Amino acid sequence: MQLHHGNLFWPTTVAEPPTFPELTSSITCDVLIIGGGMSGSILAKTLADYHVDTVLIEKDTIGSGSTSANTGLLQFSNDAMLVDLIDRFGKEKAVYFYKLCLKAIDELEKVAGSLSESADFKRAESLYFASNDHHVKKLKKEYEALTHHGFEADYIDRHAIESLFSFTAPAGIYTKGEAEVNPYKFALALTSAARELGLRVFEHTEILSHQFNKNDLIFESEKGEIRAKHVIYATGYGTQEFAKTKGALLERTYTIATEPIPKFPGWHNQALIWETDRPYYYLRTTPDHRILIGGLDSNLKKEEKLEQQGQLLLAKLHEMFPSIQTSIAYEWSAIFGSTKDGLPYIGKHPKYEGVYFMLGYGGNGTVYSMLGAEILKDLILYGHHPAMGITQLNRS
Repeated sequence: MQLHHGNLFWPTTVAEPPTFPELTSSITCDVLIIGGGMSGSILAKTLADYHVDTVLIEKDTIGSGSTSANTGLLQFSNDAMLVDLIDRFGKEKAVYFYKLCLKAIDELEKVAGSLSESADFKRAESLYFASNDHHVKKLKKEYEALTHHGFEADYIDRHAIESLFSFTAPAGIYTKGEAEVNPYKFALALTSAARELGLRVFEHTEILSHQFNKNDLIFESEKGEIRAKHVIYATGYGTQEFAKTKGALLERTYTIATEPIPKFPGWHNQALIWETDRPYYYLRTTPDHRILIGGLDSNLKKEEKLEQQGQLLLAKLHEMFPSIQTSIAYEWSAIFGSTKDGLPYIGKHPKYEGVYFMLGYGGNGTVYSMLGAEILKDLILYGHHPAMGITQLNRS
């Protein structure tokens, strides 16, 4: 599966990315991570911090898959509203999950601050606005649920939005607990830091076959064999070979990055922006003064012309910010995964002992990767995590 197509922006921000060798011999380890994207790199750093004997393999290069097409918005709010999760799973589980997401952003900030290489991590404010008048009632309920359960948020009306931004919307929820990051830089820096702590990393190493035995797991690559006690599939949207994730949906999303501009009139504090419509538009700015806008999600089997979708995104940007006149510098499409219940698939394989999955499907993929790393670390080391039942693969 081709995970992205077009001219990606994030890889251009790293002049000389670190390189890692190919596996050319047989090795053993306690934990094998398959997939060197955001999920795999966060997992690797988390396990390395706990001195777990870990090997990370990537069939291409670190961060070259979905991570390099990620827009880097980090939010505790999810594609599924808190009120919807409460309806599906009950108040206790839903609120606990949202608080795990908020905690994950704090953890991501700590991790980013500990790295020797900058990942352009920055705390950010966020506007989640009602796309039309019909969505206002539910948005107000969402605000009430958030504040009732201790999440800091402001409900703002049309007048307030018009005073802060150059576009209008009937209502919005404004929060200050979010963040943004350069996902490609982050994955590279995490992997390099984990290697210094003992992680073994191999690029251009693809698993060709496997055996799941009672006492060990055996994986064959072209030039070497890996024997592990545990394996974590952090392959994202690339495969659902073993995971029974019937509630997963793969779509195609489109993104553009503009040419740099000197300032952002009509854009309060350069907040992250997204909306209640599904599919939705999402916007952010970058450290070098570009704008990223994405959306226009569509069926995976129907790929629109990239140039046409790019122009539609640029037109939407100019509609929202008429004082900002710019042009497209980069445009790409990427595979995007979501789930019917809005939660990621993280946990044990329901059949095979020692086999785990980290599938951070949804618009909160990086946040899910951080909380997933904590869940899987605890499952491997201690056999339990309080959230394991919420994200397990065979949940109802």
